[in-house]
Amino acid sequence: MAEKKPLDDAELDGLFAAARGTAPQPSAELVARVLADAEAERAAIASAVPPRRRGRVASALAAIGGWPAAAGLATAAVTGLMIGFVTPDALEDLSGAYFTASGYQLEDLLPSYGDLLGEG
Repeated sequence: MAEKKPLDDAELDGLFAAARGTAPQPSAELVARVLADAEAERAAIASAVPPRRRGRVASALAAIGGWPAAAGLATAAVTGLMIGFVTPDALEDLSGAYFTASGYQLEDLLPSYGDLLGEG
């Protein structure tokens, strides 16, 4: 097997100059077909009906995941309201036992406005 010698800079420059000098030109048939396809696509786009814009409610539903996500959020909201207004006795007994056993009241655990004021 004969070894190929690498081309030097002068030989590479000659090859690149020859490649630049003979740029391939598309045939007239190809140009005509491309222009005909472009005109057909342009006519199809011009005759297309623009899509309707969605309303605010539809956009908000799409942002959260659609109707199934909205149903889940509504269920969670109703459940939270029910637990908040109609507190089960067992929950009050459990939380009351926890706070009295630790020696704290609920007000001791929540920050108040007086905590934000600095000493005089």
